[in-house]
Amino acid sequence: MIGRYRLAIATLACGLAIGLCACGSSSTSTTTSVSVHVVPAPLEHPTQATLILDFTPNAVHAGIYRGLAAGYYKRENIDLRVVEPTSTQDTLKLIDAGKAQFGLADGSDVASLIAGGGDAQAVMALVQRPLGGLIALASEHLNSPAGLAGRTVGITGVPSDLAVLDTELHASGVSSGRVHVVTVGFNGPQALLAGRIAAFTGFIPDEGVTLGASGHPVSAFGLAQYGGPAYPGLVAFTTRHEIVSDPQLVRDFVAATVHGYEDTLADPSRSLAELEAANPTLPHALTEASLKVYLPLFAAGHTVAFGTLQPANVAAMSQWMLGAGLIHAPIAPARYGTNAFLP
Repeated sequence: MIGRYRLAIATLACGLAIGLCACGSSSTSTTTSVSVHVVPAPLEHPTQATLILDFTPNAVHAGIYRGLAAGYYKRENIDLRVVEPTSTQDTLKLIDAGKAQFGLADGSDVASLIAGGGDAQAVMALVQRPLGGLIALASEHLNSPAGLAGRTVGITGVPSDLAVLDTELHASGVSSGRVHVVTVGFNGPQALLAGRIAAFTGFIPDEGVTLGASGHPVSAFGLAQYGGPAYPGLVAFTTRHEIVSDPQLVRDFVAATVHGYEDTLADPSRSLAELEAANPTLPHALTEASLKVYLPLFAAGHTVAFGTLQPANVAAMSQWMLGAGLIHAPIAPARYGTNAFLP
């Protein structure tokens, strides 16, 4: 939802090229890719690099703070500076302008940046499913979005919210015209608790978990479960210029980040403690509950190695965005991202 989010990798045998591999594919994409040889060793000299987060530090970033605490970035000779964004758009613009080396963003946000002519390219997926969907109070006893027919639903106002709502309603057999839509900005939880709306489009591991932790259990309907594509909900990205000019930095950043998240999957409590030590204002109960929701999204069911950008999912995201009018031309998986830097 735009506006916010060691198994052997057989696909890497396709070659070390800047673009998502699709072994055995007969695709004839015209997207230009650049072959880069990446030496599997730490940088020769200590190198400063900046990572701009997608949002304020929270449970989804546990693997990054684990990597910092364990010295994985230092081991690669990377002096990593982690910066909070002032807005999602600032993260996208700063990376595209070369003001920082790496950024985190919702997978669809990166697609929009590319569609608008940006130089961005994803280098790994932190979360394998979209984080957005419809959130309602459990007391409403909704079994699916179909129960929202004749009710009022709140959206933030960004175009992708309507795409999420329409997709989920259609998948549930309800036309979008049967739901009254109001713009509530980022006050969906407050409007829900006040009884002004029956549901809102929001981020399930964030607003959904927050409501539950505050004593208001929710029913959440994720986009990927109701008609939407299983696109990467949060990706790390850089630019094609950075990839060509300093592929070793990109490789080492990805390696350290993967290591941090693999540790998080193996020992969530340790990563949680390190995240909270670096960000002492985080509420423990809420952050712990949120991390539990994120863990299966990190792991992707153990079907692929952590960080893998899955070409079929990227293609499905592109088609969904195209159909919803969020982009005006499809984005080839090879243009969108690369698995070439995964360890």
